[in-house]
Order: sequence, then structure tokens, then C-alpha cells
Amino acid sequence: MKISVIVPSLNPDEKLLEVVKSLKEKGFNDIILVDDGSDDSHKMAFNEAAKYDGVSVLVHEVNKGKGRALKTAFEYFLKERPEYDGVVTVDGDNQHKAEDVLKCCEAMISNKSLILGVRDFSRDDIPARSKFGNNLTSGIFKTFCKLNITDTQTGLRAIPREFIKDMLEVKGERYEYETNMLLALKSRNIPFMEVGIQTVYIDDNESSHFNPIKDSIKIYKVIFAYFFTTTAFKYTLCSISSWMIDNLLFNIFSFIFVAAVSRDIRILLATVIARIMSSFYNYLMNAKLVFKSQRSMKTTFIKYYILWIGIMLCSFLLVDLFTWLLGLNLQLTALCKIIVDLCLFFASYNIQKKWVFK
Repeated sequence: MKISVIVPSLNPDEKLLEVVKSLKEKGFNDIILVDDGSDDSHKMAFNEAAKYDGVSVLVHEVNKGKGRALKTAFEYFLKERPEYDGVVTVDGDNQHKAEDVLKCCEAMISNKSLILGVRDFSRDDIPARSKFGNNLTSGIFKTFCKLNITDTQTGLRAIPREFIKDMLEVKGERYEYETNMLLALKSRNIPFMEVGIQTVYIDDNESSHFNPIKDSIKIYKVIFAYFFTTTAFKYTLCSISSWMIDNLLFNIFSFIFVAAVSRDIRILLATVIARIMSSFYNYLMNAKLVFKSQRSMKTTFIKYYILWIGIMLCSFLLVDLFTWLLGLNLQLTALCKIIVDLCLFFASYNIQKKWVFK
């Protein structure tokens, strides 16, 4: 197993040497330290660590951030370690134990996946700011990004060589980079899995250079920016505007035809006219803005309107059925249509994504 250990650090104390020593004892023979602009009074830890065989020290003359430190090490790894299988990133404050680092590396080799070493945040001895921050971020990840990650703050990550170039393309120079890295797992279809590790906090995590306000703002900005640019969100906005147009026209024409034709004909006419007028807008928005399809307009147009006819018929049949079964008046029929179309909304999204605009 040929794995390079990457340890970015800023103004480290003696714990950095403990990290290096424990990693060497577990058989790690290539350790890449990144001095991210440490001041002169904190250079000793790097100088002492460099005395160990297999330890390299990369230096930033000024502080550039954890994200840039990781990228510097990734670039060095790709250039200088062509025969190695991958890397594992480790924090320099001794919170990641060598046995857990080894466990993550073994899982990476066995599963050919990016491995996240995750801690147990349900314990009572977890610092309040860490527990709250992780639970909040984890919930936001799950709700807005559809990513189920237990420990969003973990710095222990084993990355196969084949994904290092992807990590170099991820945006961010400071703490937000690690959040972007997690989001990239989904957007780039990178397989990942979690491995449980020991939960260690030293001196209530006081040695961390994480700024709770400044860095948290950057991280949540990244998360929400990701959500607001996802296909699902843009599809939702497009569909809401199309739905508003469709329902407005449906109610207008239902009112116009209420005294002129039978209930079945009234619902059918109102549905067809409203759907035709809103569909042109919806098709163009989905093709150009939402799915950004590269296929010919003729192909997508035909498929879109096959789907459109199917959804329209389903809407008509279901609304008509419930109106008849429940004896709904005009106002309740309008409400019924909203509920029916909401259900059809989810079906339409998946069909458009996987068939119409693929």
C-alpha cells in the first residue's frame, strides 16, 4: 500500500511531531507537511519533523489557507509520486489517530472510493460549537444538497489517485475548500464512503485556526450557492412560474366555460388551453436554462410534447375522477388540480432529465 500522508499546518506546536512519529510507527513512509506561512517562532516543529526519513516539507511564504495548502500537496504528489495509490489528508493537531488513518487507507484501497473518517457527534464531551456546527451543516447538506454526510468537518480523507485531479479543480483556497470538496463528490459522481474514527478534541479544540463567524459564512455561502445552481432548483423555479401561468389560465377558462358546457368538457378545455399556452414557455426554459440540452431542438421538442400530452391527460383524468368521486365545486376543483399537478411534477422532472433532454 503506497499512500502519501498530507498534513497542512499553520503555526504548529509539539503536537505536529507527535503526529509524524505516530504515523511513522504505523508504517507510513511518505509524509508531506505543508507549512502554510507559519511565523518564525513556529518553524521548529517543521525543522524537527524534516529530520525523519520520508518526511517532506512544502513551504508557503505567506498564509494562503488550508485549501491552497492541500492543493499544493496534491500537485506535488502527482508530480513526485507517480507510483503511489493515493493520499490521505490529516490534521496536524493530533486529533486524527494513526490507527484511524491506517483504517481509512485500507478502506480506500479495498473499495476504490474516497473515504471520509467520521466522528461520533452524539457524545457528551464534544465541544458545543463543534457539535452545533456539524449538526447544522450536516442537516443543510442533506436537505439542500441531497448528500448524507455524518461529519462534514472531518479533515481525515483518503483520496485515490484517480480523483486527485478532480480535487485540484475544486474551487476554494481556505476552509470553504473542504466543503466544496464534499459537494464535488456528488457533482463529479465520485464514489465515497464513511469510516468511523475516534472522536478526539484537545483543549476544547483551541488550537484550531477556524474562525467561527468568518469561515462559517464562507462555508454556508458555498453550500447555498451550490443549491441555487443545481438543475433541480432551476427546474423548480421554471416549473413554479409555468404552474402559476397554467393555473391562472385554467381558472380563467373554467370560469368562462362554466355556464356554456358540461363539467367534463369545461375541465378538458380549460386544461388543454392553459397547458398549451404555458408549455411553450416551459419547454424553452427547460431546454436552454435548466437542462442546457445539446441535443437538436427537433428531437427534444418531439419528446417533450409526447411527455406533455401524457402529463396533460393524466392531469385531466385524475382531476375529473376526483371531481366526480368527491362532488367538488369549482373552487375545490381548482385545489384538486393543484394537488394532482404537484404529484405529476416529480414524475415529469425525472422523465425530462433521463429521457427528453439527456
